[in-house]
Amino acid sequence: MRKCEVAVLGLGLMGGAALGALLDAGVDALGFDPVAAGSDRGSSHGSCRIFRRFNFENPNYTSLSDEAHAGWIRLQAESGQTVLTETPILEAGRPGSAMVASSRAAAIAKGRPDPKMTAAVANKEFPAFNLPDDWDVVVQDGAAILHTATVMKLMRARARDRVIPERASFTPRHDGVSIRTASEEFFAERAILALGPWLGRALPQLAALLNVTRQAVGWFKPASPDTVVSGRFPIFILDRGPDDIVYGFPDFEQRGVKAAPHNHGPVVGPDDWGPQASDAELRPIGEALAALVPDAAGPIIDRDVCLYTNTAPADIRLDAGEEFIIDRWPESRLIVCSACSGHGAKFAPAIGQRLARLATDPSYQAEPFFQLSRYSQFA
Repeated sequence: MRKCEVAVLGLGLMGGAALGALLDAGVDALGFDPVAAGSDRGSSHGSCRIFRRFNFENPNYTSLSDEAHAGWIRLQAESGQTVLTETPILEAGRPGSAMVASSRAAAIAKGRPDPKMTAAVANKEFPAFNLPDDWDVVVQDGAAILHTATVMKLMRARARDRVIPERASFTPRHDGVSIRTASEEFFAERAILALGPWLGRALPQLAALLNVTRQAVGWFKPASPDTVVSGRFPIFILDRGPDDIVYGFPDFEQRGVKAAPHNHGPVVGPDDWGPQASDAELRPIGEALAALVPDAAGPIIDRDVCLYTNTAPADIRLDAGEEFIIDRWPESRLIVCSACSGHGAKFAPAIGQRLARLATDPSYQAEPFFQLSRYSQFA
């Protein structure tokens, strides 16, 4: 039986960051994942995610963004590869948009100049847009295209032979965690579960608090390619009304403008990755681009499916849901991570550090708003 101090099950962005933090600290750690970097499965697949320093979801995330940004810049410097492509972000919505107001407040709270802008000025500065005159708009720096495919490859390469590319099952024991693959048995003093949409299957007691949804993603051939390239066109998030948020990227890959809904799609199982996004699923996104970003609108030239793993609202330390779970599992040597809800990827270096500390420092606790005790069944 092969032994290690800490095992990490699931090597997407969160698990990969945790394994990297453990190895950097000199911990004898192993990572397990049958999904190779570059696969079209797993919550971290695909070429890019949005990085934002100022987060409308929760003011608690601003300091987490600062930590994560330092981690991404460090990885970029060490590897010599592009991890972040800095770009402005435009967030806009109907008058009174809570999303826009929260993003603006987060920037001002950090001492930044007020990022508010009129729609007319935004349309002039970024001529690809046609935002209504009465819409609320903020445009600010502190955003970037996070090159997730590059990051995944770098994380795996840095871990080298500490990665076991096999499916693993685990059995908690009083003194640690037994882990078995098809070819070998392992024993770890502690194990981190960063299993994305499969976490509820691994821990059935947690399944009721996790909701996995299908998210259609499309790449659209721009009507005016010159106005939507990186450097002339920002990342954007558009709040069109209740449960109707669209986000998108510049055409930085010569693949078209990537755009998708942030509102939740249909509930699915963790293995339900197919079929590819349909024309019907992507039609509302095309219509939103035609109305608000006409230079980006055009035929669908590529498509994909992502899965969000969304946390339920808490009932002890109240929240609105879609927050992260970063905590020790009760009466075990397991650490659980569900840092998804469609906006977790950007924080991976900071979350990885927290997971590593939970596994190695008995006195450490993650922030209360990440703990399981915010739910009555774990209080």
